[in-house]
Order: sequence, then C-alpha cells, then structure tokens
Amino acid sequence: MENKLDELDFLILKELQKDGRASFTEIADKLKVSISNIRTRVTKLIEEKTIQIVGRINPQNVGFNAYANIAVSVRPAHFIPKVVETLMKMPEVSFLANTSGEFDIEVDIMTKNNEQLHELVNKKIALIDGVFQTRTTLYMNVHKYAQPDLDLIK
Repeated sequence: MENKLDELDFLILKELQKDGRASFTEIADKLKVSISNIRTRVTKLIEEKTIQIVGRINPQNVGFNAYANIAVSVRPAHFIPKVVETLMKMPEVSFLANTSGEFDIEVDIMTKNNEQLHELVNKKIALIDGVFQTRTTLYMNVHKYAQPDLDLIK
C-alpha cells in the first residue's frame, strides 16, 4: 500500500493525536498554514479512513479492570475466517489479528472483572466452531496504552 501522506498530513495527524478536539484554527496557527488547508486535509483524512475522530477513554477509569490477550488456535484452518467474524462481533474485543506461528489469531479483550473474563473465554470463545485451543495471558498492570508514534515511520 502506497503512502499518500505528505509532511503536512503527518503534522496534522500528530496535532490531532495530542488533542482530537483541537480546532482547525488552532492547528492552522500552530502549523502556520491556512484554516481552509487544514479543513480540506482533515476532511480527506477522515474520508479515506486514515483517521477517525473519537473520544478515547482510559479503560481503568471507567471500570474495565481485567485485560487479557488470548491466542486462538483454529482447526481445521478453513474455519479461521468464520472465527474472526464471530470474534469481531464481541464487544469485549479491542484488538484482533491473524498471526503466524503456533496460534492463528490474537485477541485483546477488556472486561469489567476476572469473572467476566472467565465467562468470555470459557463459555463464548472456547465454544466457537473451529476453536481448537486458547492460551490466555492476563495483563496484570497496563503501563502504557497509546497510539503509535508517527515519527517512527519517517
């Protein structure tokens, strides 16, 4: 996939990462460009699904006290798309990816407590057709929860 973003796009994205509520005027002043330029570029970034403006919460502050990573092995392999589709519909899932190696899928979840986590793993995920094995790693203490640093791709 070709990167169509220029330096100004990245600067705008960095400003929005700092404060998603920043006005076009504030961003334009900071970057020394016109407000209409910022408005046009942000609109394009949203339309192209490069960004989505949302309110990002601190999960612990609103009652999510159990975080886990679940590695899922699927057998036979042709069930993988159906398992992914089922997992995508679960509101507890915050990250989902196909992986290489011993397991086929990695899932990050957030639940209110360990009881909810146990219920999700053993009574929902384990019972999905094709799920052969799971390995759950409980996150004991989350030290950093952040968006990627855009300077890393320069």
